[in-house]
Amino acid sequence: MAFPIPSHLPRRKEPQDVSTKILTKISEATAKSLDAQLASSWVAELDDTITQTKRRIHERMSEDLPALERQMSAAKSIQERLDSLTSNVDLLSSSLSDPESGLIPTLITALTQHASLSQETSDADVKYNALSHLLRCRGDFYNLSQLTHNGKLPQAVGACRDLDRLLGESPSPLGQSAIMLDLKRNCAAMQARTEEQLNDAYTRSIQVSASEIIICPSIQVRQSETILSLASILSALSVASLTAQLTSLRRDLSALYIEHLMKQPVAVVVTSVKDVTGTLEHKLTMFPSPPDSASPTSRLENLSVVLTFLNTHLFPYLPEAELTAFPYSLCKPIKTAVLTHLLVPSLPSSIGKLPNFLNLTRQAVAFEDEYIGLILGDHSGDRDVKAWVSTVGSHYERKRRVEILESARITILHPEDESRTFHVDLTITSEPESTAAPTVPEPPRKAQPQAIEEESEVAWGFEDGPVHNDDTSAGEENGWGFDDELDPEPETEAQPEPPLEPASNGTEAEEYSGDAWGWNDDESSPAGSSTTAADDSPWDDGWNDPPEEKGSPHGTDASAKPAKRLEKFTSKYRMDVDSSPLKSPPLIAPPPPTPVISVAPKQYAPPTVIKESYVVSGRTKELIRLVEDVLAEGAELASSGILSAYYASSGSRAGALILQAAPLTLELYRALYPVSASVELTSSSRRSIRFSNDCLYIGSEIDRIVRNLKGAMCSAKDKLVECKEAMNVLGDSWFEETIGRQNVCTNELLDKAEGFVDTMDQDRFDECEDAVNKTLQRIRQFAQQLKTNLNKSKYYLAIGSAVDAALSRILTDMLALPDITAVESHRLSELCRILNALEGLFVENPDQPSFVVSYVPSWLKFSYLSELLEASIADISYLFEEGALVDFELEELVKLVRALFADTPLRTNTINKLLQGHPVHS
Repeated sequence: MAFPIPSHLPRRKEPQDVSTKILTKISEATAKSLDAQLASSWVAELDDTITQTKRRIHERMSEDLPALERQMSAAKSIQERLDSLTSNVDLLSSSLSDPESGLIPTLITALTQHASLSQETSDADVKYNALSHLLRCRGDFYNLSQLTHNGKLPQAVGACRDLDRLLGESPSPLGQSAIMLDLKRNCAAMQARTEEQLNDAYTRSIQVSASEIIICPSIQVRQSETILSLASILSALSVASLTAQLTSLRRDLSALYIEHLMKQPVAVVVTSVKDVTGTLEHKLTMFPSPPDSASPTSRLENLSVVLTFLNTHLFPYLPEAELTAFPYSLCKPIKTAVLTHLLVPSLPSSIGKLPNFLNLTRQAVAFEDEYIGLILGDHSGDRDVKAWVSTVGSHYERKRRVEILESARITILHPEDESRTFHVDLTITSEPESTAAPTVPEPPRKAQPQAIEEESEVAWGFEDGPVHNDDTSAGEENGWGFDDELDPEPETEAQPEPPLEPASNGTEAEEYSGDAWGWNDDESSPAGSSTTAADDSPWDDGWNDPPEEKGSPHGTDASAKPAKRLEKFTSKYRMDVDSSPLKSPPLIAPPPPTPVISVAPKQYAPPTVIKESYVVSGRTKELIRLVEDVLAEGAELASSGILSAYYASSGSRAGALILQAAPLTLELYRALYPVSASVELTSSSRRSIRFSNDCLYIGSEIDRIVRNLKGAMCSAKDKLVECKEAMNVLGDSWFEETIGRQNVCTNELLDKAEGFVDTMDQDRFDECEDAVNKTLQRIRQFAQQLKTNLNKSKYYLAIGSAVDAALSRILTDMLALPDITAVESHRLSELCRILNALEGLFVENPDQPSFVVSYVPSWLKFSYLSELLEASIADISYLFEEGALVDFELEELVKLVRALFADTPLRTNTINKLLQGHPVHS
């Protein structure tokens, strides 16, 4: 491929001939340059060029003259042959295309005549074949019409098939003709008429209604004298019609007879009569019977009569294709009806009715073997009835379990009825540990020179005194965790008191609380005990515990001089705490110290019996009664042995499923009731506490039931024990949940105080005061909701926890204040004193001090805070040295002193003293 020359490169000029050159010169000449001489030069140049051209031609011819002559002769020869060929072609064209004698016109004429003759011959053959086929169709159609008219329907069905085949084989020209289309329409109409007559004959031969079945072995065709047998009618029906008729028959038999006979008691009568035309009719008639007038076994007998009737008068006449398939198709509906409508509904709900039902199951198995296996031809080996009967024991127990759970569900979902609630007595027996007298004589407390220190330590209960032992025991047994708040401080040591034995039922706080409330009706009240309760007491009995020996009043010979401002306050709480709050109400009053020299033998205090009560919903009694009935029923079924034969293959034991229903009932209550009553439980503390009581009561009742289990009932022991534990956990959880919701509400109310900052502003102080007042009202409402439902011990635990949460929140907020002015300290102290009214919740007898400290661990700390806010540095230093501020952390005291007082050497010295740690008293 040549390399293309770029367009920008110059091109070589095309060679020009002489004329072009001369013409170019002429065109380039101007009027000034054009003259005769220039024109003559152009002419001379042309002449010279012509002369040179002639000379070159002559020279060329002279150089190769022989070749020129040969070419000349060859050209002449070619011209002669072309003339000869042209003449021959013209002659041939005349021979072929001449209209008269030409070859092509002659050939076309012959072919045209041959095609015409061939077409005529073909038309004749087609016409003959069409007429011949049409004649055969006419004859067959006439034969079909005669058979249909005479009522010979089976033969007419065969003639229809032949005519239809013949019409399908029609020649193509005939098949599209109008006469053939008309013949096809007539044939289709005749076939439809035949099918209609066959269906009519079938309908009159087999009649199934809600009350009777009529089968005619033979029937006369309408508008004819021909009598057709049932077998010929069924055989003559088309496959589609026969399938539709048998499907409808099977549906009617299943719905009107098989299922109906299993559901209702009826009387079945079989008769054979002739109608007015003499046609024999086999009739099966059903007559309704009164409800429950016949035993369930009669229903199997009625179904046996129906199957025998069908096997005798219908099944033998079926075509070969349906002789086995149609009876077999009735097996599944019959087995389903026997199970669904007879055996399952007949399952009894009591053990006494089991013998009759087992007799029914044996008859059902025999019916399945005889009628379904032999008559209907079910040889598949699937014996559904027999398989169900072999596990009838499990079916009976499952039904009873469903009924039991449904009964429990109704009980659980029944609306709460306050009139059905009842009180459950709680009896607690306490056996305290033995105590021994001291080995050295101990003078009375009033003679002790260090009375203030000892009373201070005992009063605030920072060591393992008797009251702390009670609370700790209660916390460990009940899991409330109050012992975590009442653990003794490691900085102080007090004179140990004799510990007490834990309560027999694991609720120490309930024991001493009940004893304090004077519920010990079995023991005589000590003389001088008060019988008048406080006005706000939820119970109307007074204190009847024996008075304890109190220590001496606060002496004035203490090593540290008390500040006058807090002397009365400190003395008050020392006397109150020493006399009753921490030890009130005690289980056993500790014996007074006696001056003995030798070791005394161990002394055992008599056991203390405490009676309390709490409110339980009426539904719990129904559930417990249901559990006991279920256990009794399961044991009775296991001991009767009536279903033992039905458990031999499975390896299980009779009554096991029913016994499982007992714990399932309680699990259903535990799962269903908190969901169905979630709105009430979360919105009402009374309802949630009642639910907690219900769970604990059910747990105690389960424990009683478990202890009395015997025989077959023991198989449910593990599940019942699990249910008991779950119920106890659920009851405790809802108890804590109720308190937790109350504490959340308290925190939400106190959030409005915004940390008690800027109380110098009157509006901020009003907001804080409103928040504290609402907290007070909320706690009182909470106590009002709980006091009528809880026993006393748990009531005070709940209220104490609620009060402690509120006080702890206020303590945290106030101690976190970085700077407190004099006005703010006064107002904060006023806010603290508002909650002093909560102490009335822990007073049962106005003649005896409150026991708020026993249930509110932060009460003393909160009470001292209200005083410390208005105290001087000397007062704070005095209380610190006396050990009265051990509830405060050192960092809290230091922060409080820095917030209350200006930076002075006295404050610095006080802070340094505080940082040295709480004083330890011997």
